[in-house]
Formats: sequence, C-alpha cells, structure tokens
Amino acid sequence: MRQVHEARKIRTMLTVTLYSRPGCCLCEEMEAIVRAVQKDRRNEIPEIPFQIEKVDISTDPELNSRFSLEIPVLYINGQFAFMYELRADELRQRLAHARKDA
Repeated sequence: MRQVHEARKIRTMLTVTLYSRPGCCLCEEMEAIVRAVQKDRRNEIPEIPFQIEKVDISTDPELNSRFSLEIPVLYINGQFAFMYELRADELRQRLAHARKDA
C-alpha cells in the first residue's frame, strides 16, 4: 500500500523552477516565499507537494540572453507563472490549479 502511495506522490509532484542570478535581491525574496510555501505545503496540505529547481541564468549564455534583467521568473511544471514578485497566497492558488491539471 505504501508503494502505491509513494508512486502516486512521485507522479503528482509539481516542479517549481526559479530562474535567477546571484546578487539579485528580488530573486532572493521570491525564493524565500517559495521555500516558505513549500514548508507550509508539506506540513498542512501534503497532497500538493512540489520540488524547487533553482536555475542560475548567469551560468548559461542562452538563459542569460533569454531572461537578461527580467528576473526572477518562476515556472510551475514548465509553464510561466510569475515574474519579479509574488505573494504566498498567489503561489498557493497557482499550485492548486497546476495540481488539477497534472
């Protein structure tokens, strides 16, 4: 039974990708909000888990060209979700919506 639950959890795990660069204050703020929501989600609503993928655009010329100064940018399961700033409640809503679509 546990294996079935774990397999279901893996299939429904959302991925939140944060495109940022070192020294970006807005990026640090967005990451802090995402991590706080992730912590809350795991404790309060475990049926919507997500993993965080942080991408430093300064290490990839293509990403650096694509995003340049338009960071931070947040994607949920490969879909654009936020740019520059977000609120925790907005992220929770987007995660719930993405979960329904997964």
